[in-house]
Formats: sequence, structure tokens, C-alpha cells
Amino acid sequence: MTVFDDDLGRSGSGSTQRPGFERLVAMVCSGDVGAVYCIEASRLARNGRDWHHLIDLCALAGALVIDPDGAYDPRLVNDRLLLGLKGTMSEYELSLLRQRGIAARDSKAQRGEYRFMLPPGFCWNELGKIEIDPDEHVAGVVRLVFTKFRELGSARQVFLWLRAADIKVPVVLRNVQIYKPSWKAPAYHTVMQILHNPLYAGAYAFGRIAQKTRIVDGRARKVSGFKKPREEWNVLLRDNHPGYIGWQEYEDDQRLLLKTRI
Repeated sequence: MTVFDDDLGRSGSGSTQRPGFERLVAMVCSGDVGAVYCIEASRLARNGRDWHHLIDLCALAGALVIDPDGAYDPRLVNDRLLLGLKGTMSEYELSLLRQRGIAARDSKAQRGEYRFMLPPGFCWNELGKIEIDPDEHVAGVVRLVFTKFRELGSARQVFLWLRAADIKVPVVLRNVQIYKPSWKAPAYHTVMQILHNPLYAGAYAFGRIAQKTRIVDGRARKVSGFKKPREEWNVLLRDNHPGYIGWQEYEDDQRLLLKTRI
């Protein structure tokens, strides 16, 4: 007996690689598998395409699908129908759970209570509110970026000035669970991220970046990083927390950035 547990903790929605399921499919195709045992048949594949593909392969190879509820032979019409219903119910369950999770997240965001990774210069306090980073070094560099932008009128000129002055800027590490800024040499996109982010103007903004689904090697892959126009943001709450600049100044900066495009 071969046990596949590679996919534990992985999403079955089709947007994540599942090496265990792929190995299972390959072994079924080889014709050396007599039965596929599982805790729950519909959990083998959490989307319709993979599920029905597996059923077809088991039918061709003569392999049974066995779970605590019984043994199913995909070559039999009744068993195939029951397996199809199990897969459909599982796919519906996944969609329902996802919808509930998104609704709960958006409800918290509408109140400004949903926590996400904040940009350099901000942190969450004990009450769940956004506040300016108490580290004066971090806050000082952020203020310097806005001061120099007002003085030079160009994001590129701010970037070049920071480089010439050998001033390092704080960058939040995204691969850790806690807020942990790291000091790095200034990059142009880092300066642009600071100038474009409405959080620095005291506004709670959520849902500014969109995800798009692309087909890669026959599978759905989600790609993030697509900026949405302001009218399509999920949440925008002005005067939500102390900022480095006022909202009017932020609006003026956005018009200047759009005009210069550098």
C-alpha cells in the first residue's frame, strides 16, 4: 500500500500545486492500482475537473474508490452517479466556505478592524488601531520622503537624492508573521509605494490590489499585483488614524505623480 500525504495543508481549489494528487493520478494511469482508499472520497479532489478526471481514469483502469461509506466501482452507472454527486457537493462546500470567509473579512474591513500587513511607518496597537510607528528612525525616514517630494516635485528625484545621501529606507518583510522592518538601500518602487499609499494620509484602505486568474499548464493560477482604480477599492475610510500627511496633500501628490509620471 502506498500512502499519499503530500497535500496535507494545501488548498484543493485548483490554484495550488498538489503533488500528492498528481502522483496518485499517475499511478492510477499505470494500471497497477486496484483500489484508492480515502477518508472521504470527495476530498480526493476539491474541484470538478480533477474529480471527474480521476473517476474516468479509475473506470478505465478498473480501480475502485473506497471510503468509510462504502466501495464504489466507477465502471458502474449507479456508483459513478454517486461519486459525481459527492464531488459536486464537495465543490459546493468549498465555494460556500470561501464566500463566508470573504464576507466576514469584508465586514471587518468596512469597520476598519481587519488587520493586514502595514507599510513601513505604521503598526497595530493593543486596541487594534493603526498608529504611527514609535521607532523615530522609521518614522523619520518616511517623513523625509514626503518632505523631499514636496521640495523636488518628482518621485525619481527623491529616489536619486536618497541614493546620493546614502540613506537607507525601511522595508517590511512579507514572509514573516510579525511586523519586522528591514533597512535597505532605496529603490524607486519603494519610494512610489510610499507616495501612492493612502494609509500615510490617515485613510484605512483595503482591496486596492486585485487578483487575476490565468491558465498555466492547464491549471488555474492566481496572479496578484494588479492595481484597481480608487472607485473599485473595497474600503476607503478617511481620517481613520494619524497620518504623515493630510488627505488634501495626498490628493495633490497623486495629481503631481500622474502629471510627471516619473
